[in-house]
Amino acid sequence: MALSGAFGLFRGRPQHPVGADGRMALSDHLRELRARLMRSAVVVVVLFFVAIFFYDQLLDLLLIPYNNALDQLGEKHVESQIVVNDITGPLMLQLKLCGVSAVIAASPYWLYQIWAFILPGLHDAERKWSRVFAAVAGPLFLAGCATCFYILPKAISVLVGFTPDFATNLVEFQKFFSFIIRMVLVFGISFEIPLFVVGLNLAGVVSGQALGRYRPWIIIGTFVFAAVATPSTDPFGMMFLAVPMIVLFGIAEVIARVLDRRRGRGQAPQVADDELSPL
Repeated sequence: MALSGAFGLFRGRPQHPVGADGRMALSDHLRELRARLMRSAVVVVVLFFVAIFFYDQLLDLLLIPYNNALDQLGEKHVESQIVVNDITGPLMLQLKLCGVSAVIAASPYWLYQIWAFILPGLHDAERKWSRVFAAVAGPLFLAGCATCFYILPKAISVLVGFTPDFATNLVEFQKFFSFIIRMVLVFGISFEIPLFVVGLNLAGVVSGQALGRYRPWIIIGTFVFAAVATPSTDPFGMMFLAVPMIVLFGIAEVIARVLDRRRGRGQAPQVADDELSPL
């Protein structure tokens, strides 16, 4: 009996009658949300223990940007090595690395759980666009992460290159790990911004015509954001983030204009300042 009740927590079946239009009681919605969160947590925990067995391979993957950065220093001889502080440092490092890896590996599952929870409350047109967003968001995020891994060695080599010849650069591994994760998230989320702009257009918040009118400011703002987000002082890291974002913004503007044209938005007659509006 207790076992069936425990499994019932993971199923999240409604305990009240469901309306003909699919409406559910608030308690049933919360029960479904709890079940989906619990299932996602179980998957993350299972993948966490799987990641422990592949800890060495994950560690080598994390060190690729650092090792490549030392190779790119060329003739400039800089003593640099990674250190782990404190007695509990190695254990905390392993737990953090395996935990982040488990969350990333389980992302398709828990993102699906979020989408499946929201989907019944959407209209047919909204469901169609949500499927498009779900299909595009993942590849865009991965493209941003791949771009980050491509420029990280150059950025790290520039930063390490400022070390004086008489000094040794000691890199604390936990700070290095946080730096890598932060940069990957910045690039991944940055590539999602144009998709967010299209979503605002679908919601009627911004039009393609407005995007075109503010395009110069968008370009300037993108370069400023890229300069702040990238840690290296050379312009190449900034360009690797800014140029793809500008291209994606251009695609988002074209899509927004097409959607506006299909819905007849932006074609309302212009009203003079001294003329009575038809509204």
